Amino acid sequence: MSAGTKDDPWRLTTAPGTSEYTMYRDDEADPPALVCQVGSTRLSYRASAIDDLAQWLREQGDWVPLGAADENKPVVAGTIEAWGRDPVNPVGGWYGLRKGYRGRFGMYLPPLLEQLGLIELTHDARNNRARAK
Repeated sequence: MSAGTKDDPWRLTTAPGTSEYTMYRDDEADPPALVCQVGSTRLSYRASAIDDLAQWLREQGDWVPLGAADENKPVVAGTIEAWGRDPVNPVGGWYGLRKGYRGRFGMYLPPLLEQLGLIELTHDARNNRARAK
């Protein structure tokens, strides 16, 4: 497995397997960040999302829909995407750090947690779900 650094990023695919992207941890950022590179688009999320999302999924106790959506799009309640921007989550709102690019949490974080061995993830064409291991 990759080291998850800028020089050796994690190489990931979305749950349906239709898009490839890289992600790495930047502990020098304030706050520490996960930098996600999708083609020419760079997104970033709080690094604490790894542990926080894994913990939240353990608390749910069952499969949770991913619900990926862009920042300016509405989200479906009860999805990973909704939790990633909910004022009651551990960071009090958005895990995404770059205004205008804070969405898609439900698309890009779960494959990383799966690769790290923290969750199970379905890989269907649509409507994928995740649950804690």
